[in-house]
Amino acid sequence: MMRNQTAARASLRGMLQQALVAGGVVVALTLAASPAVHAQNAAPAAAKTAAMQGSPSQLVLDNSTRIVATLEKRRDEFRSNPAALEKFISTEFDRMFDREYAARLVLGRHGRGAADADVKVFADALSDSLMSRYGSALLSFDTGLKVRVKSETPLRGGAIVKVSSEFIRAGGQATPVDYLMRKTGTQWQVFDVMVEGVSFVQTFRTQFDAPLQNKSIKQVAADLRAGKIQAQAQ
Repeated sequence: MMRNQTAARASLRGMLQQALVAGGVVVALTLAASPAVHAQNAAPAAAKTAAMQGSPSQLVLDNSTRIVATLEKRRDEFRSNPAALEKFISTEFDRMFDREYAARLVLGRHGRGAADADVKVFADALSDSLMSRYGSALLSFDTGLKVRVKSETPLRGGAIVKVSSEFIRAGGQATPVDYLMRKTGTQWQVFDVMVEGVSFVQTFRTQFDAPLQNKSIKQVAADLRAGKIQAQAQ
């Protein structure tokens, strides 16, 4: 039984990681693209609704509900028309994910002093690579998953907010998924997601460190575009 539970947990973790990278962080915000997914607030809804209006936590819940509903309604269309799925993911990705800030974090030391234009080229190439490689994961999630938003923690004097949640399977197994968000203008956007403590940013910073030691940011971006390098979720 322990072996089966371990295998099931590993399978869920793999699916979550694939969903995470599908179109970047926005796919994590879909929570679990299936009609059986429900967003839940850990605290009593009546007591929290007013306080959460416009908050990062509410943003996560509202967007997950809307995206899941759209995916369910258009599931057959997306299966038969991958271009429509790609457009949907791209639109949501641009809405919710601070891709250029996240790209600078992924670049790490290689991005220090880099021109904004170079960072944007890398950010766009990485995003497109992720969507191309993992976008279909949105349509293959198991049913029976739920999500619970547990807490919202301000960091760095409120400049950054951490939204902690759990993905819960029908059998009750929970997988922690945390979102790091920052305000850009008047909008909160995600720049990192952590599944079981594994950071989206750190995963790709580690992966791209070696190529960036030997090539420029533009060259690595070009390799991503050409398929010579592929972003690996696991």
